[in-house]
Amino acid sequence: MPVVRGRNIRVLYDIADIDARNRELSAEIAASGYENLLVISILKGSFVFAADLIRALHDSGLEPEVEFISLSSYGAGSASSGQVRVVKDIESDVAGRDVLLIDDILESGRTLAFARQLMVERGARRVGVAVLLEKPGKRAIEMEADHVGFVCPDLFVVGYGMDAAHAFRELPFVGVVED
Repeated sequence: MPVVRGRNIRVLYDIADIDARNRELSAEIAASGYENLLVISILKGSFVFAADLIRALHDSGLEPEVEFISLSSYGAGSASSGQVRVVKDIESDVAGRDVLLIDDILESGRTLAFARQLMVERGARRVGVAVLLEKPGKRAIEMEADHVGFVCPDLFVVGYGMDAAHAFRELPFVGVVED
């Protein structure tokens, strides 16, 4: 069990598992018929997953443009406030385009539903959602992802871009703080 910052971290998904799943997801996304694709990474938690998935999409023959949006419903805590707000918006026009939202985790569904609806209201032709992790039992609203890396147990996870109060984002795996 790795020790990081004096804390034991149990690995749930290691580097090899994540890499293999990213390749599978990219092939699935490439076969989904997206056209004139704009990939939007939802910051901050998805940045590592998005970078790896975007490179895998390139290897699968796609040439997406890339944007970033920062949405927040958490603040510094570990539980959603239920209110989603735009912290940093995208610069691109999505009207008439296919959009693929990339996020780290689909849990309550609020953030992704907000982002999806925002893109629809801005005139996106199609809005897909890709997530690294899904916790199906945690939905507060009806929301499904089109492309899911792993179905995750109901644990607070860190690593691979995801944090606990801004710590552990740098870990190359997804894990759980055990102590």
